[in-house]
Amino acid sequence: MERPWDDEHSGFFNDDGSKIDPELIPMPGLCLTCKKNNDPSGEILCILTRSGQQDEKEFQCFGYEPDNAKI
Repeated sequence: MERPWDDEHSGFFNDDGSKIDPELIPMPGLCLTCKKNNDPSGEILCILTRSGQQDEKEFQCFGYEPDNAKI
């Protein structure tokens, strides 16, 4: 499935103009137990949340909803 950020002229960019590759952003453990994990409708917000915090000591997500089937 092609995603809107797969071509070189669209996607996510840092403040310095460098392109963000969503595949290279680490996936925190919290995301693995989230109801929104792998939900295409929330994918952009999740990518931006992870990207903005990838250098932080502790990951926080105010959109987190536990997936009771995974916990």
